[in-house]
Amino acid sequence: MPKLVECIPNFSEGRRAEVIREILAVIEGVEGVKLVDHSSDPSHNRTVVTFVGEPLAVKAAAFLAVQKAKQLINMEEHRGQHPRMGATDVVPFVPISGVTMEECVELARELGQEIGEKLEIPVYLYEAAATRPERKSLPNVRKGEFEGLRETIHLPERRPDFGPARVHPTAGATAVGARPPLIAYNINLSTSDVKVAKAIARAIRGSSGGYPSIKALGVMLEDRNVAQVTINVCNFREVPLYRVFETVKSEASRYGVTVTGSEIVGLVPMEALLDAAGFYLRLENFQSRQVLETRLAE
Repeated sequence: MPKLVECIPNFSEGRRAEVIREILAVIEGVEGVKLVDHSSDPSHNRTVVTFVGEPLAVKAAAFLAVQKAKQLINMEEHRGQHPRMGATDVVPFVPISGVTMEECVELARELGQEIGEKLEIPVYLYEAAATRPERKSLPNVRKGEFEGLRETIHLPERRPDFGPARVHPTAGATAVGARPPLIAYNINLSTSDVKVAKAIARAIRGSSGGYPSIKALGVMLEDRNVAQVTINVCNFREVPLYRVFETVKSEASRYGVTVTGSEIVGLVPMEALLDAAGFYLRLENFQSRQVLETRLAE
């Protein structure tokens, strides 16, 4: 079985196509790495990139991408709806095949040290790679975002795991971690009242009493004048997509609001979509081997 690791860095740029192209180019230039997806959102002003490969090649590509983002993205000028603290905001490693979570943790720590020492960008380790319990949660790490972190990074509890205890003036700070597969899922509402989206996000996220494996925020898509619930489904087997969708729809109805659409950012496991198909089609005794493409791949 080949050793394969997935890396999904998020960059604080979703509007300038030429910048995104340059970042993608350095990733594609690494032998042993395959770029499989990238998605940009102008309202969030953020790009999510997915690539896979053998561990050392993936780590090398991640470093080059962070380095290129440092050169091209100025956080002093960045404005967007998604929380962020750096030009490269997060770099998670996900085990795919022949690789353990512990190996991904080691990759994260090695990359974090390299970014801190060579690029002088402060790095925080999160999720499975976290060195402190409170840093397992990305929202805790990113608290205050780029602007707020500049005022608090010198405090003992906010000192980075690697790199200088000061925010890089243009590249900010970066979170590097290891985690299981995650689904980035956004649900749009029939309202421009962001307070409704924030109330729904509060109702469904684990940190405020909702589903334990759900992280959610309410944001405003200024270019579309639409309120959105932006969600990270951290364990789709524990909380399937259809349950997230139905819960958001139910919560929205309390405010006289409907769901107008939803989107998946980046890649999604087929199992998650089959679960949704089974739920909405009321399929009985359905198996994944009934999917034509699955059978052909056997």
